[in-house]
Amino acid sequence: RMPDSVPAADRRQRASAAFSLSFLSLAFSITAFSSSYWCEGTRKVAKPFCTGQSKGDHCIRFNSPDANNSNAVQYIWETGDDKFVDRKFHAGIWYSCEEIINEEGEKCRSFISLTPAADRGVLWLSIVAELLYIILLLTGAILMSVEMCYYSSVIDGLKINAFSAVVTVLAGLLGMVAHMMYTTVFQMTVNLGPEDWRPHTWDYGWSYCLAWASFACCMAAAVTTVNKYTKTILEFKHKRKMLERSLKIKYKFPAH
Repeated sequence: RMPDSVPAADRRQRASAAFSLSFLSLAFSITAFSSSYWCEGTRKVAKPFCTGQSKGDHCIRFNSPDANNSNAVQYIWETGDDKFVDRKFHAGIWYSCEEIINEEGEKCRSFISLTPAADRGVLWLSIVAELLYIILLLTGAILMSVEMCYYSSVIDGLKINAFSAVVTVLAGLLGMVAHMMYTTVFQMTVNLGPEDWRPHTWDYGWSYCLAWASFACCMAAAVTTVNKYTKTILEFKHKRKMLERSLKIKYKFPAH
């Protein structure tokens, strides 16, 4: 009895490992999809004129009350880069936000509206692929949890295992395509997007890293599930061979 119970415990351990990876992948993908930190950076913007009591390095001060004074204009030209300030921004699939100078909070606008018209279709495809990725991950996680709690038949468990492996592999492929499409769209928007949005410096943010971490967990879950399926099939084949061998021996040397 002992040799049979060890593979069963091993199968259960592999099933729980696959489910944990799949659940982690799902949590990461939902967090990344709903956040706006796929890309972060700064935008160079002209400093506004200081109004009222506002002071500091984020606005241009004038001693002269006359705004049209030629000395004031000369002052702006002579300061060069000093009249610009770096404004932080972050963008995701849904919207892009940037900080408001001299005020608290952020100003946000739809990222879809910033995307060049020629690339908008690719962005929508990326969004659809991301949604399908999340749905397939959820389906895979549900199937894995059913398999973990379903002990009535090993054959039925094997069927669920095979289906969850296929679903998880498909999810991983969709996730990879979705992330790559968004990366392409963002780079095109940086080059061809509206002048009042184009970043001066930018890099990928934590949401982007989380999205790829989700993909890595998804593929790890798929590999674990396929490995578990293959191992179970091999165990069955081995047991059948052993049974056939014992039957041959039994019939060759029948008990008197």
